[in-house]
Amino acid sequence: METIASVFTDARWSPYAVGIGIGLLSWLSFLISGKPIATSTTFARAGGLIENLITGGKAKRRPYYKKIKLNLNWQWMLVMGVVAGAFLSAIISGDLQVGVWVPSLWASAFGDSAILRVIVALTGGVILGFGARFAGGCTSGHGISGTLQLAVSSWVSAIFFFIGGIITAHLIFHVFAY
Repeated sequence: METIASVFTDARWSPYAVGIGIGLLSWLSFLISGKPIATSTTFARAGGLIENLITGGKAKRRPYYKKIKLNLNWQWMLVMGVVAGAFLSAIISGDLQVGVWVPSLWASAFGDSAILRVIVALTGGVILGFGARFAGGCTSGHGISGTLQLAVSSWVSAIFFFIGGIITAHLIFHVFAY
């Protein structure tokens, strides 16, 4: 029999429990900060802050960085919390696999080259980042917060996130796999 405490030792959580948790987090985000949950702007800010360090403060004069304001805010804590929470969850559940760079599904389709896996992951991350900035938000911003507010643009974005994900997974594992 499963207890409340044992949920933390499960490698995979119920999507219903996670959905409720995200809903509560979204509600608290609006209540406390007056802003929706979003993460992609945090990465854009990080890029701007790094550019600022390299260029001696020139980045903050760019119109885009003026708009998003190059500062550390609560979204940084959200991003750090996601990373720390995922790490802790993997440790507590016993699902942490140190040194495993290539998941078995990827290895069966593309081989066990860690370099190829990292290159593809980084390329995908960069494309995702540009897409999120182009769309004016990421899956968190549009898919969670925007749909929660019944924003039509967010519903359209969320639908296309799923369509794009299905097509991409099909291409990766059925067309490009050797």
